[in-house]
Amino acid sequence: MEEKIVQPWMKGLILSLITIVISVGLYLAGEMQNKALGAISWVIIVVGIIWSCIHYAKQMQGDVTFGNVFAHGFKVTATLIVITVVYTLLSFNVLFPEMTDKIIENAATEMEKNKNMTDEQIKQALDMTKKFMMPFAIGGIIFMYGIVGAIASAIGAGVAKKTPKQNPF
Repeated sequence: MEEKIVQPWMKGLILSLITIVISVGLYLAGEMQNKALGAISWVIIVVGIIWSCIHYAKQMQGDVTFGNVFAHGFKVTATLIVITVVYTLLSFNVLFPEMTDKIIENAATEMEKNKNMTDEQIKQALDMTKKFMMPFAIGGIIFMYGIVGAIASAIGAGVAKKTPKQNPF
């Protein structure tokens, strides 16, 4: 019986759910600003995408090329991006609407430590931050996850065992 190939969207969904659970846990624990704990999600994403590529090559019995495996990894990344953007929209607007205020409050605290900024400059910066927070958050997710996903996909495609049975030419 032939093994069924796990679709990239399913792997992306699983990775998304894991990172969302971590994100919610960090938020509820009040550790959203803890960069060391936040790095856990990035490690899980990179390792998950690399594993997805290697797993795909194994499921195909090595009959893949670098491009096939990279494409599979990037499809996982695309799924991860879409689900994370939807979660971010929901979390800022529905689940945790107070999150925006907490982020602004933390930004204000950091800006007040900077003695070179006047109160007027701090107020202007905070107003801009609040106004453009959602577009920057979504743009940041797309850009950073895209870059990290492309790198992890390339690593996964490079590491995956490939013995294509067809002549590519």
